[in-house]
Amino acid sequence: MRKISTGLALMLLVAGNLSSIFSEAMVKTIGNNDSIFQFILFRQITAVVILLPWCYGSPAKNFKVGIWWHILRGHVWLIGMFFTVIALTSLPLATASAIFYAAPLIMLMFASLFFQETISRFSIVSVIMGFIGVLIVIRPTELSWAAISALLVAFYLAINNLLIRKLPKEQSVTQTLFMTNLVGIPSALIATTWENATIQFDLFWPAAASTTFILVYAGFGILAYRAVESHKIAAAEYSGLVSAIIVGIVMFNEVPDLMTIIGSTIIILPLFFLANINKKSSPVRAT
Repeated sequence: MRKISTGLALMLLVAGNLSSIFSEAMVKTIGNNDSIFQFILFRQITAVVILLPWCYGSPAKNFKVGIWWHILRGHVWLIGMFFTVIALTSLPLATASAIFYAAPLIMLMFASLFFQETISRFSIVSVIMGFIGVLIVIRPTELSWAAISALLVAFYLAINNLLIRKLPKEQSVTQTLFMTNLVGIPSALIATTWENATIQFDLFWPAAASTTFILVYAGFGILAYRAVESHKIAAAEYSGLVSAIIVGIVMFNEVPDLMTIIGSTIIILPLFFLANINKKSSPVRAT
């Protein structure tokens, strides 16, 4: 059993969010494509292939534990990924990412409601400030399908992270990620057949790259949220927005305006205040 402090959990989420931005960038490179489920299926298959060597030799009974929670989480992931593709291929990377970062606020509300977590005033202020920053970035004047999709992704991220609490403690991170992707493949295959699009093997490589980056994010997320109560580290999810702005400029020539920069600054600042407040927190054990 290894101890993970609140500070280390925050660092894991910051690094994970940086990796997730590169995953989103790979999704954005496919453009407006009519083979969304095909792309998702490629992602799931590559995830299983990448994780299989790390799971090889593990007792079969390990993968049967908590199977229904894995099925639920795997299908939440599948639906969330569908809306992620729509949002990222229709909105600027920084704008889509900013809406995604409503997830910590949603997660705090769900954690308080369903897990009876005690929410400190510092955490509440930090997340509310971050959400205000999100609103400044998107400056919603009309509710488009792309914006709705991005907001649904925020709900998916919040639910997916909180469902980690229900996963078997005896399973390793790689086993958890393996099962999440494996159980969703049949449904993704059915959706791909229903989509009836021509097989596009050129989608495989961006899917594989996106999978690799998102596995890093998911792994770090599982380690962090298993170790520390979500309200103490949720604000760290905002750190990826700075990366989204930078990657958007470099890869897609999406230069943010002044309001986007101001909003992003308001989103990021609470992270440092929260990290300073929780610096003296006692380490907790993680599986």
